[in-house]
Amino acid sequence: MTLAVTPPAGSTQPLDPAASPGGPVRRGARRLRGVTRRTWAVAATLVVLLIAGLVWWSAADHGPPALTSADVAKQVDAALKAQQRAAAEKPPDAVTAYGILAPSLVTIVSAGGTSSERLGSGVVVNADGSILTADHVVDGATSVRVTFADGTTSTARVAKADKATDTATLSVADLPTVVVPATLGGGARVGDTVYALGNPLGLRSSFTAGVVSALDRTIKVDATRSLKGLIQFDAAVNPGNSGGPLVNSAGQVIGIVTGLANPSDQAFFVGIGFAVPITSAGGGGNIPPQ
Repeated sequence: MTLAVTPPAGSTQPLDPAASPGGPVRRGARRLRGVTRRTWAVAATLVVLLIAGLVWWSAADHGPPALTSADVAKQVDAALKAQQRAAAEKPPDAVTAYGILAPSLVTIVSAGGTSSERLGSGVVVNADGSILTADHVVDGATSVRVTFADGTTSTARVAKADKATDTATLSVADLPTVVVPATLGGGARVGDTVYALGNPLGLRSSFTAGVVSALDRTIKVDATRSLKGLIQFDAAVNPGNSGGPLVNSAGQVIGIVTGLANPSDQAFFVGIGFAVPITSAGGGGNIPPQ
């Protein structure tokens, strides 16, 4: 005999819980969906933080990378090439020295005295146009004419002379528009490169090169007189160089050419020249302090 179970009056609750729409299965599904949403939110947050961290790290200054031996070799090679380019572009010392001194060189022609005419050289040593030369170029002359590097000519007179050093200072009547005094240098050393600038044999503004071959030399001028403390050098000099400047590689005047070795009584260059050091050119007068 089958019994029928009748739900209480007014109740609509089904007897089978699994068949109920609001039963345990639906509540579990809601919980699962809630967990899934939270997981995605956490994952998304982590991804955002990771991206932000990567952006920060890439923008941060991590310092220069460590140098490798290949990097060092490359830098050294680049520096050497830069030095070579600079050296190739720089003019030789001789070109620089000539460019500095040429505007200060003068040609001197004196007449009277012991000969009818003598040719020599000189160098402007002061802004007032004072010219330093060798005394034997103008000694006893009745007239002296000078020609500046720009072609200006003028009469000149001996303002001061010193036979002990064979140097003299000339004062000129007419100056060029631009006066370019030479730069005077200090002492010389054996082995230093030197240049002689003058008018040998009438060849104006000639430039020769050599080295200082000895210092403190003494040469006999005549039977009663000698010149002492001279610079000996091997740049070619000839008649017409007398009184011209002996110049170092910086373009500074370190001496005044006074003569050449003449063992065979020849008047031309035989390999050794002599100059009075600029620091002892006592007849120079009007020379700026060294």
